Amino acid sequence: MTRPRTRIQQKNSETILEAALEVFSTYGFRGATLDQIAEVAGLSKPNLLYYFPSKEAMHQALLERLLDTWLDPLREMDEAGDPVAEILAYVRRKIELSRDYPRESRLFANEILQGAPRMREAIEGDLKRLVDEKAAVMIRWMDQGRIARLPPHHLIFSVWALTQHYADFDMQVRAVLGPDHDPFSEAGDYLEALFRKLLAV
Repeated sequence: MTRPRTRIQQKNSETILEAALEVFSTYGFRGATLDQIAEVAGLSKPNLLYYFPSKEAMHQALLERLLDTWLDPLREMDEAGDPVAEILAYVRRKIELSRDYPRESRLFANEILQGAPRMREAIEGDLKRLVDEKAAVMIRWMDQGRIARLPPHHLIFSVWALTQHYADFDMQVRAVLGPDHDPFSEAGDYLEALFRKLLAV
């Protein structure tokens, strides 16, 4: 039976994962090294390996945690609610997620760009099941004439693309807009107007 971790062990584990997130989101999995993670964490490399046996183990722990965070906004979509309001609320939650978790967004994007070697099972499992479930909800709303008839999977993909862009290309967005703009606030208003028109019957 595995002993529960002490408070210090839990704190060190979280410190390591926070450092690993910073390094992985900056350099990608292949470019990241244990020495870099140890330096950011302020711990020795042997201490690092006491908690996580490899770079792969740290990366996997981050990805597992990230997938839950990434799926929560879609899980909250309620079939009993007003369809337009539910989809617009989903868009808002996704732009807020991009604002609050930019490093996690880049970590996820890097993993997908590499062919998702460490996440394929989860993507083909939990993620696909949830997207299929919510796509079926949207089809029922369309059949009821409550929103425009659109390919539901592509509607969800478009939400991902139009929200995660602001995290993954943050520097580019801010450089183009200039210092007097709040990209996420402006994006939220714009995307709400865009999707409201798109969904109108």
